[in-house]
Amino acid sequence: MGASLSNLTENGSGSGGPGLGDIPESCVACVFLYLSPPEICNLARLNRAFRGAASSDAVWETKLPSNYQLLLHLLSHPDVYQNLRKKDIFSLLARPLPFDDGNKVVWVDRFTGRVCMSISAKAMAITGIEDRRYWNFLPTDESRFDVVAYLQQIWWFEVDGTVKFPFPPDIYSLSFRIHIGKFSRRLGRRISNFEHTHGWDIKPVRFELSTSDGQQASRECFLDETHQDEGNGSYKRGCWIEYKVGEFIVGESDSETEVRFSMKQIDCTHSKGGLCVDSVSIIPIELKERRRRGALK
Repeated sequence: MGASLSNLTENGSGSGGPGLGDIPESCVACVFLYLSPPEICNLARLNRAFRGAASSDAVWETKLPSNYQLLLHLLSHPDVYQNLRKKDIFSLLARPLPFDDGNKVVWVDRFTGRVCMSISAKAMAITGIEDRRYWNFLPTDESRFDVVAYLQQIWWFEVDGTVKFPFPPDIYSLSFRIHIGKFSRRLGRRISNFEHTHGWDIKPVRFELSTSDGQQASRECFLDETHQDEGNGSYKRGCWIEYKVGEFIVGESDSETEVRFSMKQIDCTHSKGGLCVDSVSIIPIELKERRRRGALK
């Protein structure tokens, strides 16, 4: 059977009939327009026609986001990359591209070609961040930015951020990545410490987002719920959780969209602490839902 498959991939088949190698490269390229980039790369190994179609600029142009030229300008010496094949440009943009002093990264999803973004806590305005009695930055390999903001204790909790970027047309979901408790590694094991964790079960945290064209979204959520399940503790403790703030729509790709976001709990009747803030993610909602269902990994 392996020999038969090998024959089919070349010109002709074992019985003298046509094989995959007889399909014109232009026809293969037309089929590739409907496949994902990983599928194209896998089929490129079949034969010369498939390999040629898999390198076609016409094919990879459709896989790139409409604003890919603007993304190239985030690179140092962007002119160097202008003459690359579209396949190579896609491969380049599929890697995280840092900007804003490395505190923000943008990349193209390698399955769908859609633009995703992550924003570090270091790029946000955090009330009291300059006072070590309240906040500290902790190095960690659990963040793509290698650092998270850790809150020991504070009365007025407020984290604000903004990003101005030429997002391509899509529907985007914005989420905060948060961890209740402090974590470390000891003898190769991950250990969580909840010594400073308090106050998140008394009043909810309010999440908000708004855009430069007037879109708004908000939600409120208790970050700690030990009082609801004292026997088993809180399932929210000791792990990273993404709290979805809301969605926004980008309809025009020629102009920049400014997105403002925040999380706050400013009821000063009680203090709160023991919380890590890693980042904010902005991801196309369809991509986020497909990942949740396990379609993309």
